[in-house]
Amino acid sequence: MRICEIKRSTKETKIEMKLNLDGTGEFKGSSGIGFFDHMLNILAFYANFDVKLFCTGDLNTGAHHIIEDIGIVFGQALKNSLGDKKGIARFGGCFLPMDEALVNVNLDISGRSYLVFNASFPTERVGNFETELVEEFFRAIVVNAAITLHVNLEYGKNTHHIAEAIFKGFGRALGQAVEKVGSRVNSSKGVI
Repeated sequence: MRICEIKRSTKETKIEMKLNLDGTGEFKGSSGIGFFDHMLNILAFYANFDVKLFCTGDLNTGAHHIIEDIGIVFGQALKNSLGDKKGIARFGGCFLPMDEALVNVNLDISGRSYLVFNASFPTERVGNFETELVEEFFRAIVVNAAITLHVNLEYGKNTHHIAEAIFKGFGRALGQAVEKVGSRVNSSKGVI
């Protein structure tokens, strides 16, 4: 089974995550940030992963440390869950609409960390969630999972819809990329 548990404890946060790549799309737990929990739930659902999260941290200084550290832990858990990556599709992508917003999300489980993030948000916050942290979350995942991720906002006006479309698109693309489709490593080099 492709399951990993990661614990990370710093002076700013304490995070425990269990990630099951062959799950049912269920998210349990809380980051302490309502809108971000909504996004994590969406990510798990569309990737068809089970994610259990325990998190404590200092929200008095803002959500940055919590969101970045959850991204770090998620990226590490993803990388460890994939093992030698034999048989995975490797690539995933989709155009995803959310009402007036449309995003294009594509990724490669490449062994190379690279993020292209071409999206901006009309407002600085959704509830107590700072929208600039969306990019920070995905950067932390990319670096720690060693994947290439391109996020492109085609258009959109509503901040909530844009963020939700990005998380749904990432979940869907990631679910495609980790899908077992064969027995060989999906690389002409023989290694990912």
